[in-house]
Amino acid sequence: MQPTKSNLSNLLGERMSQHNALGNALVALGNDFPELFVLSPDVGSSTKAIRFKDHYPERYLCSGIAEMNTAGLAAGLAYIGYIPLIAGYAMFIAGKAWEPFRNSIAYPNLNVKLIGTHAGINVGPDGVTHQAIEDLALMRSIPNVHILVPADAAQVLPALKRALTIEGPVYIRLERDPLPTLQINQEYEIFKDFYEVIPGGEIKLLAIGGMVGPCVETALMVNRSQNTSIGVIAVTCLKPFKFHTLKRLLLGTKGLVTAEDHTILGGLGGCLAEALAQEYPLPIEIIGVKDTFAASDSCANLKECFGLSTEHIHQAIQRILSRAVK
Repeated sequence: MQPTKSNLSNLLGERMSQHNALGNALVALGNDFPELFVLSPDVGSSTKAIRFKDHYPERYLCSGIAEMNTAGLAAGLAYIGYIPLIAGYAMFIAGKAWEPFRNSIAYPNLNVKLIGTHAGINVGPDGVTHQAIEDLALMRSIPNVHILVPADAAQVLPALKRALTIEGPVYIRLERDPLPTLQINQEYEIFKDFYEVIPGGEIKLLAIGGMVGPCVETALMVNRSQNTSIGVIAVTCLKPFKFHTLKRLLLGTKGLVTAEDHTILGGLGGCLAEALAQEYPLPIEIIGVKDTFAASDSCANLKECFGLSTEHIHQAIQRILSRAVK
């Protein structure tokens, strides 16, 4: 269902946890994919992957607090015909286990899936050591890897189903803090690369994960108060980045703003800027964590401090309007 003027204010529904959705999705797909084997580096309770163990104990293994070893185990399981899935904190499976994932899984193009939960500064008080704000840049730099970023909890099941049907390594990025459920196309039968949350708009906001909600809130406010129109697109696949598909949604657009709970280096903003520079030049403003580490605080305070709040999105819209293609 595409939003209309009468229902735009109802685009954001109940806030739901993506890792709760992950636990349910693993159970739901366990029977459809008998080769699925879930590995947890001792965070099964936090990621909710342990629910899979309750239904399929013979296909679940707690590998201990040893993400690098877990990647090796996954590679071995893939060689003997399983579809291994590692569910762990993004900071540690994308960071600490980056080298064995690169050399033992991506290089031979093995059929292994990584689910990075607790990504971004969304983890708040857990602080810098647990805030994965570089994971997308790390994963984008590895050949053969697909990257999926569900925008809400309802998209986790179709994203996981899509990942399990892709032959080769896939990284799925999830966040800890509950995210608002997007009230569009709730069936999500096919996990798409781009979702028009608010269609049209002379300026478009493109966001991933937990930044989609603030972009929708800001766009609604601007659309009500200013003589302009702002559209919002949830980007849910960063690699391969199908710019030819996105370009059809950008017709008539004069400028773009990207928003991500990630460093501005190598994530959504960088990905889009690379494509625009080569194919479709448009002015762009990139919202994300600048080239710095974050800090330990509440999610709301961190987003304000590091430039990810609705006010910062609004300021970026004003800047892009002054630069927009006439």
